[in-house]
Amino acid sequence: MTLAAARISENTAVSVALGDRAYDIHVGRGLLSRAGALCAPLLKQRCVFVVTDSTVAKLYLGPFTASLTAAGIKVDHTVVPAGEASKDFAHLEQVLDAMLAAKCERGTMIVALGGGVVGDLAGFAASVLLRGVEFIQVPTTLLSQVDSSVGGKTGINTKAGKNLVGSFHQPRLVLADTDVLATLPRRELLAGYAEVAKYGLLGDAAFWTWLENNGVATLAGDEASHALMRHCIVASCEAKARIVAADEKESGERALLNLGHTFGHAFEAEMGYGGALLHGEAVAMGMVMAFELSARLGLCPTSDVERIRKHFVAVGLPVAPPRKGPRGVITPAMLMAHMTQDKKMKDGALTFVLARGIGKAFLNNTVPPAELEAVLAAALAA
Repeated sequence: MTLAAARISENTAVSVALGDRAYDIHVGRGLLSRAGALCAPLLKQRCVFVVTDSTVAKLYLGPFTASLTAAGIKVDHTVVPAGEASKDFAHLEQVLDAMLAAKCERGTMIVALGGGVVGDLAGFAASVLLRGVEFIQVPTTLLSQVDSSVGGKTGINTKAGKNLVGSFHQPRLVLADTDVLATLPRRELLAGYAEVAKYGLLGDAAFWTWLENNGVATLAGDEASHALMRHCIVASCEAKARIVAADEKESGERALLNLGHTFGHAFEAEMGYGGALLHGEAVAMGMVMAFELSARLGLCPTSDVERIRKHFVAVGLPVAPPRKGPRGVITPAMLMAHMTQDKKMKDGALTFVLARGIGKAFLNNTVPPAELEAVLAAALAA
């Protein structure tokens, strides 16, 4: 999709083609104020239960609730602490208890108003509440707008690793209001940009080149950057919608969306899911390492690794992992132990997303452990 095409309308709807479970992703300005009108046709009953976090609640729960109420929709809600630490069993129980206390029924629509943590937590709660109720995603971070709100992956973290308990539960609607990005801290915006970059690196070399030329301007945060950011979001959602429609349960092509995640999840687990390392930051350094591993195995040119490093540095994303965590100095063995808990393990072998070049990602489950350890050691020594 060209930038000119993206500007045709201030609001764009991208369809996720899943038969009778198909849904639209609306991307544009002012969607929170129109939420009542957009959600109402999907409701089985005129009631919703909103899950949000403490940061988003202060900014957007009031206006969002007002829009729903104006459309004649009854609203209950619960608020969890902001941050990755809320994606656990304790907060899942808290959310479910709040839903049951509000007497949610099978016709009640659950709404996730927040970033990836809220979306994953609320979506998982919806998938198990009363054996499954419908939900709507209203993502408020760039990362959740371009990635986690689309595709139906829900879940929580455990001590063993990230997202190891969860379900596939598709939303009925996604409302990505680009206006809310104005209140997003720079660091969070950059973390979301890492997921945007992922779509170029895994399957769209032309989009990656566009990002190299426009990424800094896209992240400027001024009025002129809005159309560029919207193009990034729409292009990312179109790419993910296509992949999800072809492989909903991640039996093949969808696994390519995990580019950089095996490395990134290991660092997140070692850092304890706190604010020291954001998911998008971990993915950024993980993608660099995935291409470094690919280059080490002779699959892609080292010049591609340098292009990625150069662009990430230019926009302000990290390219080298942290050396120390809560347990002290991080070692390759510690990271490899986390990787063995990865969901993509099969018959004792770990599946990696590698690349034959920018835009040419593929799956590989034959990476020699010694090569993996060498890449981890080099990254930790950088």
